[in-house]
Amino acid sequence: MSKPDYVAYHDEEWGVPVHDDRLMFEFLTLEGAQAGLSWYTVLRKRENYRASFDGFDPARVARYDRRKVARLMRDPGIIRNEQKILAAISNARRYLELQAQTGGFADFLWQFVDGRPIVHRLRALRDYPARTPESDAMSKELKRRGFRFVGPTICYAHMQATGMVNDHSIGCYRRPQLLGNGRPSRR
Repeated sequence: MSKPDYVAYHDEEWGVPVHDDRLMFEFLTLEGAQAGLSWYTVLRKRENYRASFDGFDPARVARYDRRKVARLMRDPGIIRNEQKILAAISNARRYLELQAQTGGFADFLWQFVDGRPIVHRLRALRDYPARTPESDAMSKELKRRGFRFVGPTICYAHMQATGMVNDHSIGCYRRPQLLGNGRPSRR
């Protein structure tokens, strides 16, 4: 049985290159919320997250205090994990610092793939990596800058979701639609 919202996410969003700073922050926050859970769990709660986290406006999220954390911990529409909530707030602060230093969050993240999507040639589920040298490098640099819940696997999932990597399988109809300006993988 297919899940219509999951299919719509695959067909319309997953792997589409994102160059918007705020949307990159949203995806990174949601990928961190996913840690230890399925993406579908987070996807079903995404609209609630958008409402509860002020549209993922980093400037607003960065100002959250203990009272806001307490409200979020009572919010059944999101994943009520205090460490993940605190990480989202801390990451919003790091985001603002990084944006001020580099001029753009999306551009900063895209540097890990030289500004163009990496195109993998994947046929079966077993071919999908959980991490790559690029996600390892992204994770290491984000951690160095104080970001949390940004391990190599989370960074790789973020790269897939935001089109930094085209991991649509060879037989997937979306693959050729997104190939435009990608570069071949070493895999």
